Amino acid sequence: MSNITKKVSWSSRGDELGPVGEGTPLLNGSEQPRHSRQFSEGGSLFQIDRLSTVDLEEEISAEEESARGQPKEIPHNSKLLSLKYESLDYDNSENQLFLEEERRMSFTGFRCLEISRWLICGLIGVLTGLIACFIDIVVEKVARYKYEAIKQNIERFTEVGGLSISLILWAVLNFSFVMVGSILVAFFEPVAAGSGIPQIKCYLNGVKIPRVVRLKTLVIKVCGVICSVIGGLAVGKEGPMIHSGAVVAAGVSQGRSTTLKKDLMIFEYFRRDTEKRDFVSAGAAAGVSAAFGAPVGGVLFSLEEGASFWNQMLTWRIFFASMISTFTLNFFLSISHNNTGDLSNPGLINFGRFESENLNYNLYEIPLFIAMGAIGGVLGALFNFLNYWLTIFRIRYVHRPCLQVMEAMLVAAVTASVSFTMIYFSNDCQPLDSEHAEEYPLQLFCADGEYNSMATTFFNTPEKSVRSLFHNQPGTYNPLTLGLFTITYFFLACWTYGLAVSAGVFIPSLLIGAAWGRLCGIWLASLASAGSIWADPGKYALIGAAAQLGGIVRMTLSLTVILVEATGNVTYGLPIMLVLLTAKIVGDYFQEGLYDIHIKLQSVPFLHWEAPATSHWLTTREVMSSPVTCLNRIEKVGTIVDVLSNTSTNHNGFPVVVQVSENDEPSKLCGLILRSQLIVLLKHKVFVELAGSRLTRRKLQLKDFRDAYPRFPPIQSIHVSQDERECLMDLTEFMNPTPYTVTQETSLPRVFKLFRALGLRHLVVIDDANRVVGLVTRKDLARYHLGKHGLEELHLAQT
Repeated sequence: MSNITKKVSWSSRGDELGPVGEGTPLLNGSEQPRHSRQFSEGGSLFQIDRLSTVDLEEEISAEEESARGQPKEIPHNSKLLSLKYESLDYDNSENQLFLEEERRMSFTGFRCLEISRWLICGLIGVLTGLIACFIDIVVEKVARYKYEAIKQNIERFTEVGGLSISLILWAVLNFSFVMVGSILVAFFEPVAAGSGIPQIKCYLNGVKIPRVVRLKTLVIKVCGVICSVIGGLAVGKEGPMIHSGAVVAAGVSQGRSTTLKKDLMIFEYFRRDTEKRDFVSAGAAAGVSAAFGAPVGGVLFSLEEGASFWNQMLTWRIFFASMISTFTLNFFLSISHNNTGDLSNPGLINFGRFESENLNYNLYEIPLFIAMGAIGGVLGALFNFLNYWLTIFRIRYVHRPCLQVMEAMLVAAVTASVSFTMIYFSNDCQPLDSEHAEEYPLQLFCADGEYNSMATTFFNTPEKSVRSLFHNQPGTYNPLTLGLFTITYFFLACWTYGLAVSAGVFIPSLLIGAAWGRLCGIWLASLASAGSIWADPGKYALIGAAAQLGGIVRMTLSLTVILVEATGNVTYGLPIMLVLLTAKIVGDYFQEGLYDIHIKLQSVPFLHWEAPATSHWLTTREVMSSPVTCLNRIEKVGTIVDVLSNTSTNHNGFPVVVQVSENDEPSKLCGLILRSQLIVLLKHKVFVELAGSRLTRRKLQLKDFRDAYPRFPPIQSIHVSQDERECLMDLTEFMNPTPYTVTQETSLPRVFKLFRALGLRHLVVIDDANRVVGLVTRKDLARYHLGKHGLEELHLAQT
């Protein structure tokens, strides 16, 4: 992985990148170069040789990026972190403006804000449910026309010959839909590719992924996932619902759309990272609930995947959004099915009820379930390993949008060809049962009254194929059919994940696991005595599905609850939990989870819940960036402009210091101010008047900062005259006077816990005299989170 030199980004647009240069913004965890201190004219400014975080804008145009002088190509390395990602502020800046506003607000005002939060969560649930309903209805309607047309064509040419025409029709329909979806993603919004779960995990973790919660991303996501599923790819529409719910939440909670340039002038109080993160958590939970009909699982998903601080009311609001989302989807789907009021479709995927007595499990089956969990862990690790190297191949060779579209079309055509070939050569004929009638029974070469069983798995939407594997009666599938399908679909799903299309991996994982799980059930039933029904294939299909999904995504608590809620039978809670834990333990021994792999491939400074187990010998001294760029409490405007314009030290946070005496080397810490705040101050020219100058200092309010959020302008767009450069700027009112600080001897695990628990962005390191000696950022911590081997290498390098 260390020799990859192509850019690794969520967009995968390598064709827009320039050559790699020495100034490429990278953070290297294996080396710590130190430069000498450089003082400004006033002696108050220090330079730092290692970069912190960049890209304040939610979206940066090509002109702005060029103006900022940021290198466009970032070579990837397992010990490098990309500087294209900015950290988010989940800790409120309690400056004078903020405290004055909070103190002016009455008890009634705070109650109104709380009511607004509940109202927003309700809107998030309704809109997410409507989006899920729209996706489900369009997919069902269009897929019905597609499969009916192919079915009629196959039946016609089966009698007269020329089934190759049916194959061509199937392939053309598949890659036509996939081509449309891939073009939308590759050329218009690359961040809409995939399920979006890794990006949302990063956002909840505290990393801003550019364009991830934009309205344009939502539109492309919805259209793209519809085209992907209808195009017959080995994908699902459930994963993208999590991303869609998060985008809805980010837009609704701000009361405006920067894409449409429309401001409703509502919910202005919530225009900051802290509040926005809480609503995005609710949106992600609503997406899970709409996808699986699992409100509690949605809450646990948001909790498990990123939140660093939770309170009871926030949890209730997230649960409320999840319930509203499920109800909205359920209600409108009942109208679509001409059965208004029948709330039997809680999610996009309906596993059906596991209530038969044959599906109960016995104590002696638990070891069998655990063994299946181990199998799922091994198969999941193999899936992730193959996808990892396939992703690297794409980074190197398939980085242009046109090549990405061509690859997606190729996968669609190959999927149709493989499906048709396996159906054609299959002789697994099963009798048609009116009680378990297939939606698109394909007779092909079977006798009258029979249908091709292989066609049931391929000639259908993945969700319905999963349900048929769960609930079709014993004897429906031939073991050879299930074995061939498992192997084929495994490699097709592995090839498909990572394409420039909007699609998820949940349903393909469930389908693969259900297939080999049902195969295990058939094998166990053949070993049982005649008349024994304990080894029901549907039960083992459910266990296999849980094992395979857990082996790939490595989620435990939330996934257990999601599957229990989706099956509607809490009896399976213990087996599913044991299976998922086993799959995670076994899978982690070989390979990381799929989402963690893709996050690492993007060089994102993602912080896990805990610091590396062997990191207690590290202290803040080894982690911090030093020397630090500091600003005086009253600073020259020209100095501030120069600091912000310096692309070689493009920091986002600056300790504010004050000189105790003229002879004392600066400087004692008195606060912390952000780049975004300084830019707003420069934009509004909040300067201290000089003698003979006509400049007047304007009184700023928090509204001025909220209006600029989240797309703060670049420093190059702000004009400061030569006279204005000589003015002064008083930072006292705008800086955070109580930033979190630690000493140089603080252990790395303690610093790590402070960042994760408090949602910090900067942690100032001070000495005994309260003087700034260093600064710790998320990337300083992430570069040391290399695991056991990385820490051993670092220890050897230092000793």
